[in-house]
Amino acid sequence: MLNISHPKADRGYISIADHGLIGNLRTAALVSIDGSIESYCVPNFDSPSIFARILDKDKGGHFSITPCNQFTTKQNYLPSSNILQTKYLNDKGVATVTDFLPRNPSSEKARPLLAWLIRRVEVIRGSMPIRMECAPAFNYARSPHKTTIIPDTSIPPTFPPSTSGTPHPKVLFASSEAGLTLDLRYVTDTSLENIPEPEIELKLLDLTTRGHLGLSAYAEFTLYEGQSVTFILRTPPDVEIPEQANPSPEKAKEIGVSYEKLVLGASTLRPPEDPILTKALLRTLFEGTNRYWTSWIRRSTYKGSWKEAVHRSALALKLLIYEPTGAVVASPTFSLPEYIGGTRNWDYRASWIRDSSFTLYALIRLGFTHEANDYMEFIFDRVRDKNPDGSLNIMYTIHGEKNFPEEELTHLDGHKGSKPVRIGNGAIDHVQLDIYGELMDCIYLSQKFGKPLGYDTWVVVREIVDFVIANMNKPDLSIWEVRGRHRHFTYSKIMLWVAIDRGIRLADKRSLPCPRRNEWLAARDALYEEIMAKAWNAEKRFFAQSYEDKDVLDSSLLIMPLVFFSTPADPRFLSTLKQILNTPERGGLTSNGLVYRYDSSKTDDGVGGEEGTFCLCTLWCVEALGRAGAYDKQLLTRAIAMFEDFLQYTNHVGLCTEEISDAGEALGNAVQGFTHVTLISAAYNLSRMQEEYRI
Repeated sequence: MLNISHPKADRGYISIADHGLIGNLRTAALVSIDGSIESYCVPNFDSPSIFARILDKDKGGHFSITPCNQFTTKQNYLPSSNILQTKYLNDKGVATVTDFLPRNPSSEKARPLLAWLIRRVEVIRGSMPIRMECAPAFNYARSPHKTTIIPDTSIPPTFPPSTSGTPHPKVLFASSEAGLTLDLRYVTDTSLENIPEPEIELKLLDLTTRGHLGLSAYAEFTLYEGQSVTFILRTPPDVEIPEQANPSPEKAKEIGVSYEKLVLGASTLRPPEDPILTKALLRTLFEGTNRYWTSWIRRSTYKGSWKEAVHRSALALKLLIYEPTGAVVASPTFSLPEYIGGTRNWDYRASWIRDSSFTLYALIRLGFTHEANDYMEFIFDRVRDKNPDGSLNIMYTIHGEKNFPEEELTHLDGHKGSKPVRIGNGAIDHVQLDIYGELMDCIYLSQKFGKPLGYDTWVVVREIVDFVIANMNKPDLSIWEVRGRHRHFTYSKIMLWVAIDRGIRLADKRSLPCPRRNEWLAARDALYEEIMAKAWNAEKRFFAQSYEDKDVLDSSLLIMPLVFFSTPADPRFLSTLKQILNTPERGGLTSNGLVYRYDSSKTDDGVGGEEGTFCLCTLWCVEALGRAGAYDKQLLTRAIAMFEDFLQYTNHVGLCTEEISDAGEALGNAVQGFTHVTLISAAYNLSRMQEEYRI
């Protein structure tokens, strides 16, 4: 993807789609196609941001490395990796910026995970003037900070040392109010003989007139072919550094050893969380991180069609895993709009129970059983810690907490003026009864392909089914987290049926004790009959969004054959599917091959504002069409065409957002895990059917 850019001081917003994602299984950062870190929370996914330019172009905070003259840009991942490379090109030179958050190879468990953001800029042809700006905005741009430039004693001068012996400077950003300190360091290098290393001068930059609450730093320099400079932004570890671990030419002379020998010795004295920063270390971190990602994706067992898109989705999904607990964050970003200028701006940096079965299914289908088992342990920990009434929260923080208070950040502009900017999510205490179906489906899948559950866990699981039966006649707010009135949503009723059904199947498959088996069977069958009687609009021949709103169509009901509530050939389901496939003008939900959740003008969801087509619903539609294609090959052909058309809406590096506008613009939080999960599921099942029917 080529983009022409004209450097200017007052840079506007970059479209949501025009970003890549890097991460280290603790947090993640969005990198724009013009080389700016636009979103980055430290140290965890749900920590306050230090860069949020994507939500406020003036004061949100950014870390940019950009040419000083006109350029075109191209961005890509290294093959089978989550290391991102941005390339700048013009007539006089070509430069690359390589971005990553370090990961240790799986074979090096003893090495600590360094909380560093590494950005290497190198000129590979000609020359190019570059400007680097590092402008952190602590605590969602709410907390002031102090900025100082000081010597960096952990970076040895080159061998032989310079005549001055002065170490490189580094920039220290300290915010006592936010309780966070960052430092910016750099290492220069050259890959060609007789080419000197570049000279970098860090300077203070005052952006307070644009709303920043502390000074920033910048450097302007010209790189020539073979020259490179690596910038490292890190959270300094809270460790004691022995005095002898900070070498200097003077100290070497004083004790009568070579400076090089002193540096090598000092590197063993420093704690592993704060190693001496050398070129060799940076090479090791790059190679180790790349090896981590390529080794991981090689474990995939996927052999079907669209393998590149499936593996990119798997790599994106892996970036959303919070390794300490096994939780999967819905998205690493917050408050990106579902409609430009609209109010549907939510924080998705939490783990939804609803996502669980779909995420588990995708991981298992690709052979990643280790991640699936870790995620199940996170889920089982939540199940063992039910609320006093036996219920579960619809979501938990990535740490397993039940508190994620919603707050509006009125000082931030919002992406392209889309307000309000929200952190936290008030839906955490919503009553959404469908989650028990996704949860039980998740547990059932894990028993088919993963680690078997023990008796004590089965007793807790059994209690979930009993809770479902006791509450299945109650209204709720369902999958779309509406903020209006409680209703009897059809999707929730279907998933409650799934919860009971999977409980029965688990008991049968594992021969587990089920003292209320007859009651479970009766409740499951009664609920099925109720849905067929109360959710079906006999006049318009489709399943309605809720028992109360019989005229409202909802694409979440495409889930029916995917969870085996109905067969894909059931006439009622096929009629609903065909109605959804109509355009909105003809009473449907499909526009340009993309599917809306529902017609927001026909139902009060308590949120207001408009939204785009939903990627999740589009992919559910693809999979439902594919399954129906087992009985009508024309539908399978249509499903394949619809899926391949959808792939064109992934961005330049194969990533998905939550929604897509009528004009094809990516909307909502990026990267969206649920979208990538359903992409994997649709590809897997379509590919299987392709092979079966030789299409």
